[in-house]
Amino acid sequence: MRPSLLIPALGLLCAATAAQADDDRPEHFEGERSETLEEAFENLREYNAKLHAIIERDQLTAAEMSEIHQLSYTLENALERIEDEVEDLAEVLEEVHVASEEMDRETVRKQAPAYLTGSESLYSR
Repeated sequence: MRPSLLIPALGLLCAATAAQADDDRPEHFEGERSETLEEAFENLREYNAKLHAIIERDQLTAAEMSEIHQLSYTLENALERIEDEVEDLAEVLEEVHVASEEMDRETVRKQAPAYLTGSESLYSR
């Protein structure tokens, strides 16, 4: 997915997740934390693979539904970490954008490399 499409897509996904929040939901789990962007992408890969394996089965048992419920917490944590990183990256890019309009070369030279490093970490996976 192009980085320019990643921000709106993540926003919609997080909004949908938040909209489903309800106090009457079954037992809650903490899920694996994603402390870094690297951990977030690793958890996303690993737990997406688990989810994919489960939903490929003909019938989804109660135990499998419970397993999906539990692993969704880790996926939500990973997406939250990615969203936080993308939001921070968008702020840095905005600094570059405004500095370029104002001919502020010092800020562009300082912030553009930070933006590039961060954005490359999103699509180099």
